[in-house]
Amino acid sequence: MLSGLVTYLDSVKARDPAARSRWEILLYPGVWALVFHRLAHWLFRGELYFLARVVNHLARFLTAIDIHPGAVIGRNFFIDHGFTVIGESAEIGDDVTIYQSVTLGGTNPANGIPGKRHPTIRDGVIIGSGAQVLGPITVGARSRIGANAVVTRDVPEGATMIGIPARSTLVDAEQYQKDFVPYGTPCDEVFDAGTQKLEGQKLEAQSLERLRNEVEELRRRLADLIAEKDNRKRDRA
Repeated sequence: MLSGLVTYLDSVKARDPAARSRWEILLYPGVWALVFHRLAHWLFRGELYFLARVVNHLARFLTAIDIHPGAVIGRNFFIDHGFTVIGESAEIGDDVTIYQSVTLGGTNPANGIPGKRHPTIRDGVIIGSGAQVLGPITVGARSRIGANAVVTRDVPEGATMIGIPARSTLVDAEQYQKDFVPYGTPCDEVFDAGTQKLEGQKLEAQSLERLRNEVEELRRRLADLIAEKDNRKRDRA
């Protein structure tokens, strides 16, 4: 048991640049939220639902993290900071990292039958702060969900999702997902000037597309103004 705890604390330390010791990690609300959830889930599986909820509410009061006792969570799960909500039928794999203010929420099943309402998160996923992952969808292994993204559809393995609704980026995931990336964002590779030179064709294509959209919007507005002016002339005549 002690060796398992040490392994878990080391896995958190490897993912959090701010952690300086195992003792410091023991104070993290995400760590305590997981401890309480293990107990609540054990009670839930034993059909001691009221006691499971008591533990759940105590954990939420102490950590600002709400994990339903029915949620299934794998090894080395890490919630960095708090204010996270995880629903009853959520399933979380191994080595998953979630940042603050994330919701793994449910949607009403289309067939109206109670059951799987919350997401399944595969191994090694990183979910950025403020993201909302909703419904009985699957987030593929080693994928990344950007901050404040809203995900309502399945995410392919290794994909990086951003936006509302979330869409896949042009970043080549295989180039940086061999090891854990803090915060799920390879900033030095995406925004570094040297990398932009390597990605010049993609960036140029994106810039051209933005310019085309802007030109089309200006043409549309100009046509509307001309039409409005012509209508005023006809009205005066």
